[in-house]
Formats: sequence, C-alpha cells, structure tokens
Amino acid sequence: MTQQDRERIAAGLADGLSYAEIARRLDRPTSTITREIGRNGGPSGYRPQQAHQATAQRARRGTPAPPRATGSPGDRTEDELVEMAVRTGLPRMTARVHLDLLLSQDGRRTAAELTHRLKISPASVSVAVNSLVEQGFVRRERDPRRRRDIYVIDDNAWYNSIMISRRQTLETAQASMAAAETYGLDSPVGRRLAKAAAFLEQISLDMIESAERWRALLT
Repeated sequence: MTQQDRERIAAGLADGLSYAEIARRLDRPTSTITREIGRNGGPSGYRPQQAHQATAQRARRGTPAPPRATGSPGDRTEDELVEMAVRTGLPRMTARVHLDLLLSQDGRRTAAELTHRLKISPASVSVAVNSLVEQGFVRRERDPRRRRDIYVIDDNAWYNSIMISRRQTLETAQASMAAAETYGLDSPVGRRLAKAAAFLEQISLDMIESAERWRALLT
C-alpha cells in the first residue's frame, strides 16, 4: 500500500466513510482496509505518515504487526459490527460508544470509562451518548456518591427506541397533513403530501402495535 493510499484512507475516515466505502474507492478488499486501520491506531488514531513508516519498519524487520488486545476498538469483529451500524445511518463515533455499552457485562459505563476504553475525547463521548439517549438506546443515571453520570443500556432499550421512532414518524405524518391542507387537498402537491401523511400515520400505528405484541421477548 502506498503513502497516497494511506492518505486517502485517512481522508475517508475524517469524512466518516465506512471501511467498505474506503475499500471500494481504493479498489481494495475491505479486509485489507480493516487490517490496515486496526494495526495502525484504529479509526480514531490512524495517521498515514506514521502508518507508512511503521509498515516499512515491520517489513525491514520481517516481523508481523503486533497483535491487538482482545476487545479493543480495532478488533475485527467489533469493526464489522460498527460498520453495520454506520450503514444504517449511525455516526461512527456514536456506533462505537453504542457497541461498547452493548458488549459490557452489566451494560453500564461512565463517561471516563468510555473515554479510556475507546481512546476518544470526553467531548466525543458526550456527543455520542447524548445522541443515544435521545434515540432511546441508552438512559442516563446519576451516581450521587461520586457526582457523575452512568450510561446504561438494558433490555428495554430497543423498545424505548422503537417508541421514540414511532413518535417521530407520527409527528412527520401530522406535519405532512398540515402542509397538505396549506397547499390545498385538491392540488397535486396537497394530494402527494396527504398520501404520505396517511402512509406514515398507519406505519406509526403498526409500529406501536408490533412493539407491544413482542415486548415480552425482551424480558
């Protein structure tokens, strides 16, 4: 891999591209990109110049790259799960925080623990967990003894997320209907918006019915 290739990888990471998309743009296997980033600092610590120098040194020594710690952000299995979440639209940093909480034994982490484990800034943790809380994936608890927040993911997280998504879908339906009435239900735009509103309203009703029916699976 050339220095230019590594510069393009760094640019792709900065733009929030998935490993698969970076690989496609470089015409390389995704596994090659995953391995390159994982052995050279991970997605948040990848530096093209240092990566190029380290690879050259390893080649001169004839020794393989040092093994990654089990459970680290660069672990291949975790990378694949993060990539899957990114493809659904979740920002990469948020996906990493979400995954770390999902894989924790008790589903609980403090901001300091997330910062240390993922090697990211406290500000990045704050942005990620706030997004996860808003989406219902995580809830915030207060530790009164140490005066710090604890972020928790439990069995109800998926149900809560569905309920929030359902509410947002219903709000979109209501806004679409209001806009349809503004443009006039007999106009082309009004009819189009009214159809969208009816569709989204029905979807929101189906979502809550299905979530209630299958909620027992979470317990």
